[in-house]
Amino acid sequence: MAITSANQLELLQTAEAVAREKMIEPGLVIEAMEESLARAAKSRYGAEMDIRVAIDRKTGRATFTRVRTVVTDEELENYQAEFTVEQAKQYMENPEVGQQFIEEVPPVEMGRIAAQSAKQVILQKVREAERDRQFEQFKDRAGTIINGIVKREEYGNVIVDVGSGEGILRRNEKIGRESYRPNDRIRCYIKDVRREQRGPQIFLSRTSPEFMAELFKMEVPEIYEGIIEIKAVARDPGSRAKIAVISYDGSIDPVGACVGMRGSRVQAVVNELQGEKIDIIPWNEDVPTFLVNALQPAEVAKVVFDEEAERIEVVVPDEQLSLAIGRRGQNVRLASQLTALEIEIMTEAEESERRQKEFEERTGLFMAKLDLDEFFAQLLVSEGFTTLEEVAYVERDELLVIDGVDEGTAEELQARARDVLEAAAKAALENARALGVEDSLVMFGDLTPQMIEALAKDDVKTLEDFATCADWELAGGWTVNDGERIKDDGVLEPFGITLEQAQELVMTARIQLGWVDPADLEVSEDDGETEELEG
Repeated sequence: MAITSANQLELLQTAEAVAREKMIEPGLVIEAMEESLARAAKSRYGAEMDIRVAIDRKTGRATFTRVRTVVTDEELENYQAEFTVEQAKQYMENPEVGQQFIEEVPPVEMGRIAAQSAKQVILQKVREAERDRQFEQFKDRAGTIINGIVKREEYGNVIVDVGSGEGILRRNEKIGRESYRPNDRIRCYIKDVRREQRGPQIFLSRTSPEFMAELFKMEVPEIYEGIIEIKAVARDPGSRAKIAVISYDGSIDPVGACVGMRGSRVQAVVNELQGEKIDIIPWNEDVPTFLVNALQPAEVAKVVFDEEAERIEVVVPDEQLSLAIGRRGQNVRLASQLTALEIEIMTEAEESERRQKEFEERTGLFMAKLDLDEFFAQLLVSEGFTTLEEVAYVERDELLVIDGVDEGTAEELQARARDVLEAAAKAALENARALGVEDSLVMFGDLTPQMIEALAKDDVKTLEDFATCADWELAGGWTVNDGERIKDDGVLEPFGITLEQAQELVMTARIQLGWVDPADLEVSEDDGETEELEG
């Protein structure tokens, strides 16, 4: 077909109709038409020519032009779309490199193949514009709840119509054994929106903790207004959940506000989550207090919090153990997720037994290493001494307060402890050298012989090896995988090295090796302080 005056207006009408149907800008459709017509013209005039098409937005008239660019003699490659300054003088006055010569060419007669190709270009451009529009519409809605209609189910995944796009609710994001039929209404949380090759992908969820938090925000006005804040959520989807809340208004009870009159507010959330039981817990900055709340309905007798290890021991009465752990460990698992701590639960009897065992082990250590009788060793443990280092290097006055210990006894006790420690250090260093440790690591003054031995066993034998270690490889740490915290053991963790100390040791090694300039570190610290002050 040729672009004649009879069908010029049809171009604009077609563009308007397509734009209205796909809910995109008419200009994008016209640009697609221009590109498709230009491609058809190139197949007629020659692929190397720079043919461009402009469609008048008012009349629909399509103008075909050929563009040639002025280039230097050395740059001339495409004789159909480029020409030199000398050649350009035939068409232009005083041509300069970079100028363009534009001349109108006759419209082309589009054959069947060219028309089909043009149609494909238009459809592709329209699809791209539609995808961009969908992505722009949904990218800022990630983290919110959306209502949709089920279209179909594929291999356990639910395809949801969310208005001007489709979302996917994967099998592992459904609650329990939820099943849906086409045209069922469904409420989901928009977990992620990604721009992919086949178009924007909208990933939905009904199992994420954020879904529950958003449901409470919809049901509890105080949360929406910011008077009450949801601090943490832990879920076993479809079964049980715990949610921690805090009120910034002393006159409002956060738990009561979330429960609602006769449980109306929390019941609305429970119904949406297929009967999931929800424990609403008051948040507390004090970790042990918060944990006691999180383990409800179990009663807690004692809490021991190890802040450095992010680990907490909970002692409960014997009859409360099963309640604290919960069915299949559910209660303690949710409490652990809520507090982001590793929780160890034991009964009072188990704690007493463990303490007795520790007492006996420490007594045996002092008896064996310091050549003491059982009574004297027990006396040391009772006074709080747990290691040989404490005995060897403690202020002597702390030993003199023990009944039966005079100046001479205290001096002898510390001398024995130091002799044992020095012998152990010598043996550890000899063993490390036998394993191939080099002097560069031995002379690094911040490591004890026992640490060097442990590093050697882990194949860290030079200062260069040590400088390449990550802090968690030395001090240990935790990895979160699918909501479960997994312990990573550190080489120097048995020696009480913290992450901060490990970072400092590794950085000191890098400075000694010349890998890092201390001046750069000072600049970084100064920048950090400046940012804090500005903040």
